[in-house]
Amino acid sequence: MKLISIVLGALVVLALARLAGSTSAASNAPTVGSAAPDFTLNSQEGKAVSLHDFKGKWVVLYFYPKDFTTGCTIEAHNFQRDLAQYEQKNAVIVGVSVQDQDSHQKFCTKEGLSFKLLADTKQEVSTQYDSVMTYNEAKYSARHTFLVDPQGKLQKVWLEVKPDKHSGEVLAALTQLQGSSASRRKYTEVRCSSPRQPSSSIAPINTWISSDSVRR
Repeated sequence: MKLISIVLGALVVLALARLAGSTSAASNAPTVGSAAPDFTLNSQEGKAVSLHDFKGKWVVLYFYPKDFTTGCTIEAHNFQRDLAQYEQKNAVIVGVSVQDQDSHQKFCTKEGLSFKLLADTKQEVSTQYDSVMTYNEAKYSARHTFLVDPQGKLQKVWLEVKPDKHSGEVLAALTQLQGSSASRRKYTEVRCSSPRQPSSSIAPINTWISSDSVRR
């Protein structure tokens, strides 16, 4: 019986992983450049957490199918492993799935996770982000990730996620985006601080005085 349970559990995990990948063609997900839809959900600590709470920070908002499954555990472990690098980049990790806060709390305790996992038990936020999938008539969050900038705009969207490589991809994108942003700010500062040159269209004052007026 124990062997049968293990095999069935493995099949469920594989099915969820395949289904998560099959949702990658979602066309109604919020797009880059648009405002990230705001929301409020309870964390594993039972506290209400809103997206706008993180204004001024980069937010890695990632949706995942289920606590304790293989792919979701690997993905979460890698985010936790790289957490110090995200903090150096003024970024926070926020995970969302349809399990309740009790499940999230147990998952965090077992796997040593210190970032927020939010309970989207009614699938409302997953639906907002077009990140819902169905398996055996049950709804789960699809494996999608949205990178939100400090002003609340989406800067990167991943609809095809490989759990073992994903944190590295997000860090690379964050580094690139922050570098581009810093370059734009530096260019703007240089432009603003440069002394304004007199317009060549304004003639020197001595050209306004004709020779006739001098003779007079």
